[in-house]
Amino acid sequence: MTGLSEPALAADCTRCAALCCVAPAFTASADFAIDRPPGQPCPHLRGDFRCSIHGELRPRGFPGCASYDCFGAGQHVSQGTFGGRDWRQAPAIGPAMFAAFAVMRALHELLWYLTEAAALDAARPRHADLAAARRELTRLAGGSPADLAALDVAQIRRDAVALLRDASRLARGDVPAERDLAGADLIGAGLRGAGLGRASLRGARLIGADLRGADLRGADFTGADLRGARLHGADLSGALFLTQAQLDAARGDPGTLLPPALTGPAHWRDGSP
Repeated sequence: MTGLSEPALAADCTRCAALCCVAPAFTASADFAIDRPPGQPCPHLRGDFRCSIHGELRPRGFPGCASYDCFGAGQHVSQGTFGGRDWRQAPAIGPAMFAAFAVMRALHELLWYLTEAAALDAARPRHADLAAARRELTRLAGGSPADLAALDVAQIRRDAVALLRDASRLARGDVPAERDLAGADLIGAGLRGAGLGRASLRGARLIGADLRGADLRGADFTGADLRGARLHGADLSGALFLTQAQLDAARGDPGTLLPPALTGPAHWRDGSP
């Protein structure tokens, strides 16, 4: 990344103006206890940009907040794009700041995936392309609010996804056709003990699926919806593109095997099914 400073891809809420608590909207559901329109601060947001119920998000009905990850976009926009200014001190910048956050989060998420792909030895044939894509995304992330607003995020995502698919294919090798479950509707599916090693679960809807004891080694989890999925005793070692946010939204126990960089969330400790 010569000549470029790659953004931090881990959230640092101490350096953010609570953009995730203001910019995106959410609707009352199993993930959020209330409705909140875009651009309106959450009623639980304190004056110091901290959440007044942070330690009780799940029991208070906000598991969606507990599992949210901005991939470092919040502090980038707060401290970089807007130079430390915030929407409370300067209300006029609020709309532009919130719009920039949405774009920056998309860029940072793609950067995270590309970084993960670049670490796959089996994806070596695409390493040069992955490095070039990371450099370009880093350049775009350094733009002004107007520059960010002008980006075609959908096209940027399509270009990155093509590279990521190739990296996944190289890393997973030849797998049986029945393990291609990309985009599959598996809501509530009974997959206990299933052999899904190196499967493609890209974009699969696994909400509430029973994956207890399943073999998920080397499976591709890009964009898979794991909300409420039961991962107790499952083997996810070597899983590709699995995020901490996905695990935070799922259920599991100390017997769930995870890649080294990820950890079982606190709510897994009681092992409840």
